[in-house]
Amino acid sequence: MTDKPHESTTSLVGDALQHVSSLVRSEVDLARAEIDQNLRRAGAAIGMIVAAGVIALTALNVLAGALVAAITEAGIDAGWSALIVGVLFAIIAYVLLKKGTNDLQLSSLAPTRTAENVKRDARAVQGAYNDK
Repeated sequence: MTDKPHESTTSLVGDALQHVSSLVRSEVDLARAEIDQNLRRAGAAIGMIVAAGVIALTALNVLAGALVAAITEAGIDAGWSALIVGVLFAIIAYVLLKKGTNDLQLSSLAPTRTAENVKRDARAVQGAYNDK
């Protein structure tokens, strides 16, 4: 803290409280930044889920059209073409949905870097306390 040999206890306690207060403010700022970043990722994940829903509805419409065309025209290329397009859209929707739900897991939203910093700071304070 300081190099003064006979610094008062009040002064030392005041310095310690000031350092702890500064540390807490820094950790809170880091947590806010990390949560903000995680919420942005969650927003993108929700966007992917919405896109997957829109594409899935399109796929259902195309697949329904393909099924009708296939049954009606039994063997005409137009029906099978629509079926291929519908399956392709269904695969795209599935991939987007899986990516979105994986990115939205609670464990990926938690402020892990802040938690690690707090643990490291606690160990450092405990080590400094044990050294005295």
